[in-house]
Amino acid sequence: MLIVKKFGGTSVANKERIYNVARRCIDEYQKGNDVVVILSAMGKMTDELIEMAKNINHNPSKREMDMLLTTGEQTSVALAAMAFDALGVPAISLNAFQVAMHTTSNYSNARLKRIDTERIRHELDQRKIVIVTGFQGINKYGDYTTLGRGGSDTTAVALAAALKADACEIYTDVDGVYTADPRIVRNAKKLTEITYDEMLDLATLGAGVLHNRSVEMAKKYGVQLVVRSSLTNEEGTVLKEEVKVERMLISGVASDKNCAKISVVGLSDKPGTAFRLFDALASANINVDMILQSVGRDNTQDIAFTVVGDYADDAVKVIEDNKSRLKYQKLECEKGVAKVSIVGAGMMSNPGVAAKMFECLYNSNINIKMISTSEIRVTVLIDEKEVEKAVNAAHDIFGLAD
Repeated sequence: MLIVKKFGGTSVANKERIYNVARRCIDEYQKGNDVVVILSAMGKMTDELIEMAKNINHNPSKREMDMLLTTGEQTSVALAAMAFDALGVPAISLNAFQVAMHTTSNYSNARLKRIDTERIRHELDQRKIVIVTGFQGINKYGDYTTLGRGGSDTTAVALAAALKADACEIYTDVDGVYTADPRIVRNAKKLTEITYDEMLDLATLGAGVLHNRSVEMAKKYGVQLVVRSSLTNEEGTVLKEEVKVERMLISGVASDKNCAKISVVGLSDKPGTAFRLFDALASANINVDMILQSVGRDNTQDIAFTVVGDYADDAVKVIEDNKSRLKYQKLECEKGVAKVSIVGAGMMSNPGVAAKMFECLYNSNINIKMISTSEIRVTVLIDEKEVEKAVNAAHDIFGLAD
């Protein structure tokens, strides 16, 4: 069997944990399996590198940031390879160039295009454990790129798909996927299994346990994915197309504080206005989430939408640069907001779920700024200070606790 194992930053934060990772992988290796390991940067190293960059240049280029941040994972894999060697097991570390992992050229948020697997297969044939840098790739210019925060999950799933691995295991500092963030909801319950679609929505909407693109890729290529703890031997959460247990109404509650609301006031109420606005943002690689368009009045309309908080200033600049084309009256950016979402395939056949969500927010005296829905989720935009209260209220009203 070929097993791909990914370990996050907390799992390799220090010497003891690096050796813990090595021993867990050696256990698999000694069963006769081939093992490919994907590592994130150690502990808070990525944050420390970002802080170092800001001390040098308050607005560093994304290209140079990627050049800097990729050193974090290279440190992890090299140290891990040394640990395997010290334990008497052959291993080799490889970075994005050595694999190679080809991506688009969008620095800081690149997407994987293809992975060359010859080098990895050659090393596996030598009965080595192969340790690969997560989070990074190379573009057509020969530059390093990064896949966005949490991108090591996507690296692992992409490698599992490319290598046709028998399993892909994501190890974190929690022992699976919970009905809510256990740090916010004390009685959150671990799920034994969850569908790809539900996990994709939870990951996209702020559940930090998995990178959303990794879930999307796992579903597309049928990668068997398990989330479990690197610190215990507890069984984790299995992601699959369909779950066998009786469907709960709601599978989980997610929150995301890294967002901003942008309002474009006084746009022309004519065909093509929304296209011009969102085309300008798309051309700058800025993703838009929730969208609210007002009823036209006096031949004008207002459009409000949310973006990832890290891209709020970029979005504002794009709109300002296109003011003559868009012909709006006023532009507003609100950063102290957050999304709270309920997700569950069970809501497709149960009317009144949204009303129940709004009821619990009303009972908690929480005002809703925007609403977005799909077949399996309801998302509201609220004041950032109300997030913890809102998540607990939603978790309680839908009976997700043990």
